[in-house]
Amino acid sequence: MRNPRLKPSQCELCERQIGLTFHHLIPRKVHRRPRFKKHYDAEALNRGVWVCRGCHKAIHRFHNEMELALSFNRLDTLKDSERLTAHIQWQKRQRIQ
Repeated sequence: MRNPRLKPSQCELCERQIGLTFHHLIPRKVHRRPRFKKHYDAEALNRGVWVCRGCHKAIHRFHNEMELALSFNRLDTLKDSERLTAHIQWQKRQRIQ
């Protein structure tokens, strides 16, 4: 998990050096829900990771917002996701255009 101001040089999932986007580990869509407002402060809600567009799309394709917020709200749990593991391995083999 990184501070949004500290952008790394490579995707934190596939490790390719390519343009990055910021992924909120707890999706912004659930920030207003009482459960998240009660248990997380603003700093925790705004934590995230820098990922390439391909990995970012895969994260949201394979997991809905509530799954991400409850079960995949850390970089290590994202990397351990069975659905994302195959994508990450495939993405690592792709040529950067």
